[in-house]
Amino acid sequence: MRRLALVLALPLLAAPAMAQREDPLAGRVVGAAQQCLSLGRVRGPDIVDARTIVYRQNGRRLWVTHPVDDCPSLRPGFSTLIVDVASGDQLCRNDRFRVLSPNSIIPGPFCRFGVFTPYDRPASR
Repeated sequence: MRRLALVLALPLLAAPAMAQREDPLAGRVVGAAQQCLSLGRVRGPDIVDARTIVYRQNGRRLWVTHPVDDCPSLRPGFSTLIVDVASGDQLCRNDRFRVLSPNSIIPGPFCRFGVFTPYDRPASR
């Protein structure tokens, strides 16, 4: 199976803004978890905390995933994810990623994505 490695950097300038941000899931409606999501339809990742990664599909939908196990060095605003995509243009449960911390040239151990859960902002009336 062909594997494609993607480096998805988080801007370091966003760190102060992320630290002051409110809960990105507040007021959203949770949907049914999915095994995969299409990378062509999302932006991200945004690391919310040591256990939560968010991909943004559009203004209304966020996709949330949690690492299957502990993932060392996963920190909001300072980590870069190096993602190993195994399914073409889809990011799927159990796809692997590594965390590259600032001032480091060696990524941490492999981590795995959990399921992807959609959170939608209710339509305004």
